[in-house]
Amino acid sequence: MLYLHLSYLLQVCSSFATGPRQYDGTFYEFRTYYLKPSNMNAFMENLKKNIHLRTSYSELVGFWSVEFGGRMNKVFHIWKYDNFAHRAEVRKALANCKEWQEQSIIPNLARIDKQETEITYLIPWSKLEKPPKEGVYELAVFQMKPGGPALWGDAFERAINAHVNLGYTKVVGVFHTEYGELNRVHVLWWNESADSRAAGRHKSHEDPRVVAAVRESVSYLVSQQNMLLIPASFSPLK
Repeated sequence: MLYLHLSYLLQVCSSFATGPRQYDGTFYEFRTYYLKPSNMNAFMENLKKNIHLRTSYSELVGFWSVEFGGRMNKVFHIWKYDNFAHRAEVRKALANCKEWQEQSIIPNLARIDKQETEITYLIPWSKLEKPPKEGVYELAVFQMKPGGPALWGDAFERAINAHVNLGYTKVVGVFHTEYGELNRVHVLWWNESADSRAAGRHKSHEDPRVVAAVRESVSYLVSQQNMLLIPASFSPLK
C-alpha cells in the first residue's frame, strides 16, 4: 500500500516537471564582446596569435564575428566546461597565466566596450554536431513562454526538424539558458553560404510541413532574433 502511494506521488510530481532533466554536468558558456570599431582588426589579430594560450585550459567550440543582426563590431564565442568546478579551476588558472594576461588580456581589454555571458545546456534531444564543411552560421534566439521544455519542447523540436528535413541547413546545437535571460533557446545553424540559406528559407516558407510545424511552435513564442556569424580563422567550427 505504501509502495503504491509513493508511486502515485512520483507520477503526480513528474507531471509538474518543466521537462527532461539535465543530468549531464557539461555546459556551454556563450560570450559576446562588443568592440570599439577602430579596434576590431587588432583584437582579432591578437587572438589569432594567442588563442592557443587560452585553449590549453578549456575547449573552444567556436569563435565568430557578427556580420548581420544587431550591433556591429561584435564577436561571439562558445566555451565548453565539464561542470562549474571545472570552469572555476580554468578561470583561476587563466588569472595566474602570465603569458595569457600580458600578451592578450591586457592589450585586448582596452579594445572591448562591453561583455555579456550566458550559461547554457544542450536541450536533452540535441547534441553538438560538426558541419560537413566550411560555411556560415546563424544563431537564432527564441524567447519562449515560461514553462520550460515540458510546455514547448515537442512543438519546438518538430519545427526544427521540419527545416532540417528540407536539406538546406544543419543544426549544430540547440541550447537552453540556465544563467542569463531565462526561458531562452539558442539554435546554432550551419549553412553553406548566406545565399544558400536565403534560398532554403524561401523554399521552407512554401512547404506545408514547415508552415504547420512553425505555426504550432510560435504559439509558445514571445520574441525572436538572429545573427549571421562568420567563423574566425582560428575557430574550431569553420
